Amino acid sequence: MYNLAILGGGPAGYTAAGQAAKAGQSVVLFEQNVLGGTCLNVGCIPTKTLLYSAKQYYNARNAAKYGISAENVAFDFAKMQQRKQKVVRKLVAGIKAQLQGCTVVNAAAGVTAYTEEKITLAAAGETYEAEQLLICTGSVNFVPPIPGIRDNEYVWDSTDALNAKELPQSIVIVGGGVIGMEFATLYHELGVEVTVVEAMPRILPNLDEDCVNLLLEKYRKQGIRIFTSTKVKSINGNQVTVELAEGGGSMLAAERILVSVGRRANLQGLEALKGLELERGAVKVNEFMQTNLKNVYAAGDVTGKIMLAHVASRQAEVAVGRMLKQIPVQRIAYNAIPSVVYTHPELASVGLTEKQAAEFYTEMEGAEAVERKGGLQAFFEVKKLPMTFSGRFVAENEGETGLCKMIIDKRNQTVLGVHMVGNPCSEFVAAASFAVRMGYTVPEFRQVVFPHPTVSEILRETVAE
Repeated sequence: MYNLAILGGGPAGYTAAGQAAKAGQSVVLFEQNVLGGTCLNVGCIPTKTLLYSAKQYYNARNAAKYGISAENVAFDFAKMQQRKQKVVRKLVAGIKAQLQGCTVVNAAAGVTAYTEEKITLAAAGETYEAEQLLICTGSVNFVPPIPGIRDNEYVWDSTDALNAKELPQSIVIVGGGVIGMEFATLYHELGVEVTVVEAMPRILPNLDEDCVNLLLEKYRKQGIRIFTSTKVKSINGNQVTVELAEGGGSMLAAERILVSVGRRANLQGLEALKGLELERGAVKVNEFMQTNLKNVYAAGDVTGKIMLAHVASRQAEVAVGRMLKQIPVQRIAYNAIPSVVYTHPELASVGLTEKQAAEFYTEMEGAEAVERKGGLQAFFEVKKLPMTFSGRFVAENEGETGLCKMIIDKRNQTVLGVHMVGNPCSEFVAAASFAVRMGYTVPEFRQVVFPHPTVSEILRETVAE
């Protein structure tokens, strides 16, 4: 019998396996596809690899503004795909090396029996037993109930798009979230005619509105067609019928249709866990990643919390720490989880947005109390600064403005949220995450010394006196 069985070899699964094995636990990990999960094989890594190639092509074509002349610039999509696969293979090999001492079963697995003393699983005709179970089955693409979407040769999901051998000349992207906008960036920079259809009033609806509006303005100027508050009514072949925001219908046609409207928890293989409690279609866990079943934990997308690889890894660490009764007791600071959208320019954020802060203080204080004290400005303030206040940003981002925006509690001056648009904000959002996580005040933040010249200096400049 193993100490721990893990269903799924993505960021949550392989992180947990490595940590438990180092602590002397016997571990069996089941992965029916390739180690690394969605993120490494058909998500984060391959998209960023292709996006980097597209950015190089874009920069070469626009090099004149930096005093560089480049003629007959071209790209080879087949070679881009080959490089993507090489990067993925290299990283998969690295994960395999991390799992020395673990039993890895490359097959679909499922729970067949459960008691509080042991969990029994079956995979490839073999039976396995473990004292504890960690569910890391991840998520799958959500297919919306749109007439004509299934069994349509023109319709892609994100996996189809990443594995395509050739670029389409035109594409309609259904969904203006993170996945949709990253693909919009990729295709646009490689010369594809791009149309984005989003049902919500704006793209990237969970991110700061000011930052998103800067990106939206740039993309529309560059020729990306973006329809918001627009619903897809049906798909017929390569034609998409939509209901426009202003009313009435319209027909959009393209060589391909990419559907990227989100993901749902993957509960495959858990059918025998009859008493397992779910919440909104995902496995319900407490702050230590424990389910309602005594010896069953869950981590990653299957919990339905924040579907990001770095969140999955942290959840796995907390779950294993709890299993091993490690002190101090670990918890996850969900209020300080950084997120990045790898558009061009990038968007990065952590903590409360301005809208969320307004909702928080209204709920906490009550609408009448807020009004009585002079409105929300009595509770929090917003500080904004263009990225151009950073010399490094001006030197490297010709013609760009960017934005750094901070949300600050007015009474105790703690940093509640930081939101940025401009390259390369993904590389220093962790500093903002640290400030939010540790409850830094503005005076404390002002004492942090940032290297000069770097774009990261914009964080301190935004709260400068």
